[in-house]
Amino acid sequence: MAEFPQELTAALEQLLAGRNAAQLAKDAQAISENYRLRTGAGNRLLTREGEAAAYAASRMPATFAAAHAALEAAIAASGLSPRTLMDCGAGTGAATWAAADLLNLEGATCLEREDAMRSVGSALMRSGGGVLDGARWESCDLTAANALPKAELVIEGYMLGELKEEMRTVVAKKLWDACTQMLLLIEPGTPQGFANLACVRRELAALGAHVAAPCPADSDSCPMTDGDWCHFSVRVQRTRLHKALKGGDAPYEDEKFCYLALTRNPPENACAARVLRHPLIQPGRITLTLCEGGEKKLRAVTKKDALWKRARKIGAGERV
Repeated sequence: MAEFPQELTAALEQLLAGRNAAQLAKDAQAISENYRLRTGAGNRLLTREGEAAAYAASRMPATFAAAHAALEAAIAASGLSPRTLMDCGAGTGAATWAAADLLNLEGATCLEREDAMRSVGSALMRSGGGVLDGARWESCDLTAANALPKAELVIEGYMLGELKEEMRTVVAKKLWDACTQMLLLIEPGTPQGFANLACVRRELAALGAHVAAPCPADSDSCPMTDGDWCHFSVRVQRTRLHKALKGGDAPYEDEKFCYLALTRNPPENACAARVLRHPLIQPGRITLTLCEGGEKKLRAVTKKDALWKRARKIGAGERV
């Protein structure tokens, strides 16, 4: 579980100080409904600074955790340590905060269409110091025809699904052209989020992209063709403020996400297999559902197997 940066927690509290709590909760709920109902229409979903503040407080913990988990896995599989970052559709900057925690960044650029998001995101980053304080925030419509500047690492978080269907691969190709080492795409852990990434994967593999993570097989195909989908989950601790905005008293929530890390060169440390589902544990036998060799397989592990001890504790999404 990634620890949410203390500097970001303090900055969020300062950002929301003096704002009407009831209005913030109302904005947070409205944002959630808008994303659920209007995703894929290409609409502008958030334009007011109050909405951006509510979005930051209610969604940044989960989007930070998902980006941190995906990027950590991508770094391990690829063997890369990028020094420059471009965060595309940056929102309020959660992916950049995650990258700054994991990498020794020398520069970061956040591209975001909405003025309100840029205003809130840049204000929050001024409390982060270092590369975060110096991050460049630029207005950018990723569906426009112009090319993007270059960066060693390009990240997209929860943005492709907001675009009209015909624009998703167009934008993904722009992001691929912009990265010199690795492109990391992160989407909701839903069948549609997975389908969006699968489509992009086929298009970019044809351009020479290598799959570094999460897939063991570096190919343009995926074994999840039977109506199933691959997704991951990260647990997010909920603060008092988080509970107030989202409702409920649960101390945590589980953020489900899909991701795809693509590299210019073959990955150095791609895993041999990955667990797709929670293991089925029976007396003397554990059945693992694996993605291995470009296929979905079932592997029965018994007490005689070297994998037995680990299989008893292994979880969905982990490497084997």
